[in-house]
Amino acid sequence: MSVDVGSVAPNFTLKDQNNQDVSLADFKGDRNVVLVFYPLTFTGVCQGELCSIRDDIGSYQNDDVQVLAVSVDSVFAHKVWADQQGYTFPLLADFWPHGAVAESYGVFNADRGIAVRGTFVIDKTGVVRYKVVNAIPDARDQSEYLKALASL
Repeated sequence: MSVDVGSVAPNFTLKDQNNQDVSLADFKGDRNVVLVFYPLTFTGVCQGELCSIRDDIGSYQNDDVQVLAVSVDSVFAHKVWADQQGYTFPLLADFWPHGAVAESYGVFNADRGIAVRGTFVIDKTGVVRYKVVNAIPDARDQSEYLKALASL
């Protein structure tokens, strides 16, 4: 299954790095969401992408926008990584059922057991307004997220 621009984003509830439930529905009607799937914690390209968001967090997360980052890693790995890197946005564990949320968005690589690099900008009504999917080794152009957010 693939989620395309104009589609309603599949809802989900996952645990963040603080073992708290976070649901996409929590933001409906209140905030746009930048949903960032990444392959694995503690890896170079993933860390570079998330550090870029961290370093310009006000552009990506504010009263109007929420960043949610998702990988198949455990809550415990996310906690250590978030503390080490100073990530203040939720790192969500798509740990079990393994990769189910990534699969529902069409960004799960079943052969490798991890998500590819998929980003979805979801508006306040729950509709996908922007989508980019890159192969695992290919970093995304995050300036495109900001353009998509500016158009909302």
